[in-house]
Formats: sequence, structure tokens, C-alpha cells
Amino acid sequence: MKTKRIILGFLVLSLLSCNFVTRMFLPAPTATPTPTASHTPTQTASPTPTATPLVPAYIPPQCDPAAPPATVPPEFFVQPTPQIEVEEISKQAQLEILDEIEKIVEDSYVYPDFNGRDWNEITTRYRAMIESGLDTESFYFEMQNMIDELGDEHSSYLSPVEVEQSEAELRGEIEFVGVGVYSNVDFERGRLVVISTFPGSPAEYAGIQSHDSILLVDGLPLTADTGIRTLGPECTAVVLTVQSPGEAPREVIVIRSRLEGNAPVDARLIPTEDGSKIGYIFIPSFWDETLPPQVQNALEEFGELDGLILDVRLNRGGSSVVAYPILSFFTNGKLGEFVSRTESRPLNIRANPIHNSQTVPLVVMVSEDTVSFGEIFAGVLRDARGAKITGETSLGNVELLHGHDFDDGSFLWIASETFDSAFSDDDWERDGIIPDIHAYAEWDTFYFETDPSIAAALELLGHE
Repeated sequence: MKTKRIILGFLVLSLLSCNFVTRMFLPAPTATPTPTASHTPTQTASPTPTATPLVPAYIPPQCDPAAPPATVPPEFFVQPTPQIEVEEISKQAQLEILDEIEKIVEDSYVYPDFNGRDWNEITTRYRAMIESGLDTESFYFEMQNMIDELGDEHSSYLSPVEVEQSEAELRGEIEFVGVGVYSNVDFERGRLVVISTFPGSPAEYAGIQSHDSILLVDGLPLTADTGIRTLGPECTAVVLTVQSPGEAPREVIVIRSRLEGNAPVDARLIPTEDGSKIGYIFIPSFWDETLPPQVQNALEEFGELDGLILDVRLNRGGSSVVAYPILSFFTNGKLGEFVSRTESRPLNIRANPIHNSQTVPLVVMVSEDTVSFGEIFAGVLRDARGAKITGETSLGNVELLHGHDFDDGSFLWIASETFDSAFSDDDWERDGIIPDIHAYAEWDTFYFETDPSIAAALELLGHE
């Protein structure tokens, strides 16, 4: 086994089987409801779709426009695209991986008491599963379950397929066949909440945009058992029931297409009544090496600003090679320390100012979906730069992961460090990042123009 010491916040996988493809926001029209910073709006529209002609808004050029589009039966299990060949591994190889995982956790897991779990009992139980016989796919599944039992909601074990997918995402090289949305799955509410659509994608042509929700796929509800089903063979059709904030659901027919690209940020200037120049940058994650130059380009295009809003509400962390360059635009110096069981090391950032980015008044937007490096990013900008915080209190999960790769191509991320700010004694792991103004609404209840967190951010900046 080879071991890597790559420090990450939270591993953000674009799980293509669930159509998680990170793309930028698109401009959205003004919504009917106007959420406020003091309460959370609720959906009132019925889930019954309106009657509309089901005609594809867009047929990809590689698809035959004269051929009737085929559909995918509900029982069809959609695999991630592209598919990756995985070699079968023997029982002996499985036991060797288990032994290595057991030792790594015992030697470097940040919690000496194994987060209150009986690690010996856990490994003994999974060893018995392997001894009883597991095929390769089941083995990878059970190893992830074993790491999940540590209960930190952070450490993870990846199969070779997932490793290939995550490395492609880190390079900004996402490829898949589907409708072209980046989304959060909310099985409890039975909906797929659209974060953004892939530019030039079938979803964009169908009028699907950020803050919409997909309620049904081919008339079937979204459940953990049935999955998402928005991926599928190229040129096949899928009927989506879509709901925009404050509107009745509608049905659209979409032809799946092959798409590829990286994760562009959304950067724009926010109109203000007093004419102030306020910038807004949405940073979806720190798991895409194309993001730092994109943020830099946005700052260069903005020029001198009167205020800047950095949106990390959906940022679940990522790699230091992405987070550190972005931090360098806004702050510098020793920001804190990463602390393991046996040692500590400083987080030092060298300033890389773009116009007045090192001095411009900042507001950082967070939520419960802001995790790990997302939280550290917000916290150090508050402590070191005096940035204000709005949104909702973040999750409180700032362990840092060390990576360990195995000969079969699988990978273990294990929580090995915590972070201590150089400027405060706040316990971010326990308390999260607490906003100066609590202003939060569910993502699918507003558009950009009626976002209560943006309204609160402008208030914190002293502008309207």
C-alpha cells in the first residue's frame, strides 16, 4: 500500500449515478414569493403537474430527430458514465485491505477513543463477513459501511470507480450522459433540488434553472430505493415533473445527452439602490482545481469593489490545493493550526491580492450544508479579516482528512486532524460557524433576486 498525505476538507464526489454534476448558476427571473430573513418560506403549490404538450425543447445533434425517442424502463439501473472496469479481488486481498484499514484507523484517527465506537468489535464483525465470502462490489460497499460506523460523517472509503470519478472532478473533467443538472437530493421531501444546469444541456433548453425542483421522473417519485434516474443511455427520453418557486408543477420531456466540462463559479455584481459596487461569488466546493483561476478572473473583472459576498452555503469542502489559493485572494499570514494526536502544523497563507480583495468588506454566506474546509474558509475570514457571516449555523465538522491508497485502486479518507483558529478559542467542531444575522430559506423557495441571505449580506455591508 502507498500512503498519501493529502489534506482535505470534505471529499465532494460528483456521484454521477445521482446526476451530481457541478455547474454554474444561470440568471433566474424574479420569483413571485419574497422570503424574508426572519422566517423560512414554505411551498404551497400542489404537486399535480399542469397539462402541457410534451414536446422536447431540444434534440441533441447526435440524436436522430426523425426517430421517436426511446424511454428507459423504471427497472433499468443506470450506471455512472463513463463506466470503469474493476478487477475482481480475492478473499485474501480483501482481508489484507481490511488489515491495513484497521491499522490506519488505530494509528491516525483523530479520536483516540474511536469517537466512542468499539473499533475492535466493528472490524471483527466485518472480518467475519469477508471470511463468509463477499464479491468485489459487496466488499467495497461493506468497507464504506464499516468506516461510516465511526460516526464522524466525514471519513470515507472509496471503490476504484469512485476514486476515478473524484479524481476527474478534481481535475475539472466531468463526463456523463444525462439531462445536465447539478442538484441536491432531498428524499425526505421527495425532490431533486436544482443547484444549477449545465450550459447548453437538455435541462437548460427545457427551461430548468437554479432553485427549481424535480418532483417526479417518468411519473415516479424520487426515493432512496428507486434512485434519481436522470442518467441513462444517450438520446433516450425522460419526462420530468418540475416545480419553480411559488409556481405549480409542470412536465417537460428531455432527451439525454453526453456532457462534459468543469465547475464554473457564478460571479456577478448585485444592483444596489445607493450605487455601491457589490460583488457576489458562489463557490460550489473546493474540489475542482479550475476554481481558483475562475475566482481570480471574477475579481479581475469586478475591479475595485465596495463590498463582496462569498457564498459557500453548499460548499462541503475539498482539497487544500483548491482552498488555499482562494483564501490567498482575501487574507494572509498564520490563520491557525491543524492538530493531530501527536503534532500540529500551521496554516500559513501568502497574500495574492486582486485589486482591493485583501481589504474589501466581506460577507460569507453559510448553511448546514457548509462543511469542513467550507467552514474553515468562513471562520478564518471572519477571524482574520473581520468578515461578517449570514445564513444559518453550519454543521460543525472541521476534521481534516488524510488519504491512503491501496493496491487495488481503492482509497481511504480518514479524519486525522482538527483545526484551531489563531484568532479565537471558538470550537467550530462543536458549535459550527454562527451567523451575525440568521437569514435562511430552503433553496427551492426563492430565486437569486429574492434570496434572504443576500438581503442580509447587503444589510451587513451597509447597502441596499
